[in-house]
Amino acid sequence: MSNPADQPTAWTAPGGSGEQRRDDEPGGWQPPAQPPAQPTGWGAPQVPPAWTGQPPAPGGWGSPQVPQGWGGAGLPPQPPMGPGYGYPPAPQPWAPPVLQPGIIPLRPLSLGEILDGGVKAIRANPKVMFGLSSAAVAVAVLISAVLSYYVSGLLAGTVNDLFSGSTASLPPAESAQFSDNLSVAYGALATTPITSLVTTILTGLLVVSVSRSVLGHTISVREVLRSRRVWWVVGFSLLAGLGIVIGAGVLVGLVALLAVTHHVGAAIAVGLLSFVGFIVFAVWFNTRTLLVTPALMLEGKGFWATVARAWRLTRGSFWRLFGIWLLVSVLMGVLQNIIGAPFLVISTIASSGTAETPLSVLITSIGQVIALTATTTYTAAVVALLYIDVRMRREGLDIELGRAATADAAGAVR
Repeated sequence: MSNPADQPTAWTAPGGSGEQRRDDEPGGWQPPAQPPAQPTGWGAPQVPPAWTGQPPAPGGWGSPQVPQGWGGAGLPPQPPMGPGYGYPPAPQPWAPPVLQPGIIPLRPLSLGEILDGGVKAIRANPKVMFGLSSAAVAVAVLISAVLSYYVSGLLAGTVNDLFSGSTASLPPAESAQFSDNLSVAYGALATTPITSLVTTILTGLLVVSVSRSVLGHTISVREVLRSRRVWWVVGFSLLAGLGIVIGAGVLVGLVALLAVTHHVGAAIAVGLLSFVGFIVFAVWFNTRTLLVTPALMLEGKGFWATVARAWRLTRGSFWRLFGIWLLVSVLMGVLQNIIGAPFLVISTIASSGTAETPLSVLITSIGQVIALTATTTYTAAVVALLYIDVRMRREGLDIELGRAATADAAGAVR
């Protein structure tokens, strides 16, 4: 019988006290039930999932860690997702390109496009917008200057006689200066209808040129002057002016009647209220009839039918039309003063502080021609663009203009 000590020692699992077996015995070597102890060092390796009995995490050995500072309680919000962050931006709905064959895009216009379109209209057809305008304004200013000079000269003596015979004692120099200024003011007032008539005719003619420039076309001076509907514009302006004058005369007569009958307080109250009401009515009426001139020039209907249609077009667009018109009027007033100021200073120096001389009148007239030409052309262009804009908003005129532009382009290709 052999000594147990003489038998070979069985293999022992490292780090464990399991049953000892020889490698050549049945059931031989088995893998350890627990993984070996992790060695110490700079960092313990991760235990493979096969050893722990846990299924592997999708995409790798574990879930990715969310970096600090990318959201969560007390942390700044996550950055927006877009190009460069992982997600593309949301696709924008497709829109057809806007046609612009001329000075404006064929769609409802913004304020900036209307103001810019006025300048582009002048540059698109300078022969009509500046050539015709400067010629017409020069004739009107020349006639007005001659009449003003002679009327002021005739009135100067009469005014001097009135002041010299009145009880109000004024120094001779001040009396002469006051009478000269008053006579000049009356002379300018007497010539105002001439300039108003010419600018009215000119505005109607320039509207035709602006309407052609919208489609990228130009029109000659001869073609503009062939338009007979401009006399409808003159007729409407005369009727509107006559109505305003009659209304103002009635109010002045009422105030005078109250004053004559010794109702001074009532006369003052009625006068103040009438003045405010007249200003409000004039602004309202001018805005509601702002589109009459382009409608009369560009539409082929009868006179009163066109006037009524232009009145209806302004319905619902009153404040927008009034705001743009007021802005343009202020800008043109400033521009007119800027242009006319140097000529006024030079004419004052040329007259040596005395009454108007032919040289001072000539210098002032040159400044008036330049200022009126610039302001009249731009104002006419803005009025025409406002008419087109309102029709595009309410009647889809942009679609009709787009079809016309497409037909013109197809004809040009052929």
